[in-house]
Amino acid sequence: PGVLGGSVALAVGKHHPESSVVLWGRNPERVTEIRATGFKDATDDLSLAVRDAELVILAVPVGALKALGRQVVEAGLAKGACLTDVGSIKIHPHESLGKDMKERGVSFIGSHPMAGSERTGFGAADADLFVGAPCILTNENEQPEDEVQRLMGFWSGLGARSVVMSASEHDRLAGRISHLPHILSSICALVALENAKDGRFAGQGLRDTSRVAAGDPAMWVEILVKNRHRITEPLRESASILNRFADCLATGDEEAVLKLLEEGQMRRQTLDRIE
Repeated sequence: PGVLGGSVALAVGKHHPESSVVLWGRNPERVTEIRATGFKDATDDLSLAVRDAELVILAVPVGALKALGRQVVEAGLAKGACLTDVGSIKIHPHESLGKDMKERGVSFIGSHPMAGSERTGFGAADADLFVGAPCILTNENEQPEDEVQRLMGFWSGLGARSVVMSASEHDRLAGRISHLPHILSSICALVALENAKDGRFAGQGLRDTSRVAAGDPAMWVEILVKNRHRITEPLRESASILNRFADCLATGDEEAVLKLLEEGQMRRQTLDRIE
């Protein structure tokens, strides 16, 4: 369990102390480390973890979802239990894990809490990570509406703002507001820190702009490649605007540069007005 899985466990303990939560990890050494932090209900025994579970949350890379879902079912998933994930793409999980689970009579509904950290591991988990954060649910495999509402209630109970949309719309949205910013953050780090020693003089602006580039590259390459059809166009739009900036600066066109900066400022300010 890393940041998201660990944060779910801590959040349930904080906001719903009457509920029980079990963390599962395939690595016994990491499970021992988690127990050492004071979280005792952690195990590397999958059958023990899913026994009597009403909800199983798969906080793993998207490529591992289908195989792990099958293992969960074979480990003795209780009848009527709901399966969900926390991944930032949704078409692929529904086409792989979702279809497989539907054929097995198991309910799978996608979840994407729009919260996280560039840090990794259980040590970065936060019981309040989901407070005020959006959580998008997807139901491409047409599970009953009461199951969707039940899962929405779970995330809302952790402080998230839950909504439902199609997997296609989710992936389009995530491509623009999550995946594209990660790429641009990486570009910022690559260009600004071409000479790493220059970082000694960096202010908070560079640290803020490049922060998410510190995330796990192996996890992000899978996300970006699987959602590439929704990212390439926004990326080309970004390249076009960068070229406009470069052209305006090359000619000293202050009015055009000002217009671009003001437009960016105006759109950024809309984030502060969103409730």
